[in-house]
Amino acid sequence: MAQITLLDGGLGQELVHRSGDKPTPLWSTRVMIDHPGLVEEVHRDFYDAGATVIATNTYALHHDRLELAGVTTPLPDLITAALSEARAARDAHPGKRILGSIGPLIASYRADLHPPMAEATPLYTELAQALAPHVDVIGFETVPSIDAARAALAATQDIDTPIWLAFTLDDQDGSKLRSGEPLADALSVAQTGAAAILANCSAPEVMAAAMDIFATSDLPFGGYANGFTKISDGFLQHAPTVDALTKRQDLGPEDYAAFASKWAAQGATIIGGCCEISPDHIRAVHDALIADGHTII
Repeated sequence: MAQITLLDGGLGQELVHRSGDKPTPLWSTRVMIDHPGLVEEVHRDFYDAGATVIATNTYALHHDRLELAGVTTPLPDLITAALSEARAARDAHPGKRILGSIGPLIASYRADLHPPMAEATPLYTELAQALAPHVDVIGFETVPSIDAARAALAATQDIDTPIWLAFTLDDQDGSKLRSGEPLADALSVAQTGAAAILANCSAPEVMAAAMDIFATSDLPFGGYANGFTKISDGFLQHAPTVDALTKRQDLGPEDYAAFASKWAAQGATIIGGCCEISPDHIRAVHDALIADGHTII
């Protein structure tokens, strides 16, 4: 049996559900401004559920996203606030770890909108350098294309903190990225600088195909799926909000844990959840993996 790192679940969706506020294009950032302490509460709940790694609330902290949403709080102040809430939760859970989250530039899932490498690299570098001294690992999440992965690795080539790349998959074919590019080609790029490779924010049903591809490399690998019915056309429009997405009703904690057990059986050693995966889901994953004979580290 394996030693498995258990990630948290969907921070952004938990914040929407708990805040009671109407979602905006930058809902998770607004929560830090309007509801200080709520992010720490969610982090604590994921740790309590058994997660050994939580992700900072920095996924969308890019200049382009802040400007689009009309957020005037300086980027360094938002990063400091996110790190403070993560550290406060971790201080109450000694021995657990923090992942510095970096999402894609401009928009999630939209490989066609991602800036060229020369433009993207310094933007990723700015955030990675701000996070690196304060986290255990940097995770580039929902990476939609090979070019985006190359920019992420170029941005962190002088950073000693381990880099994890998490690719978002075609929801009908787990062997492809949302860009349509082969996941096997993305794996080849990841092997040039990533410490681990993952699949994230995709339907759990397509993750098994990705695990089989990842297992052909020597990199640690894993996955964390979302709980949406699909990434709707409405969410792919300009400045979307999560109102355009629908939560699945057939993916309760035990259902999700069954998927996680299968990924572990395929060799995955980093497992968690993405959007709409709650602390209850992570607790069920934790218990299922323990029951399967794995050790959570």
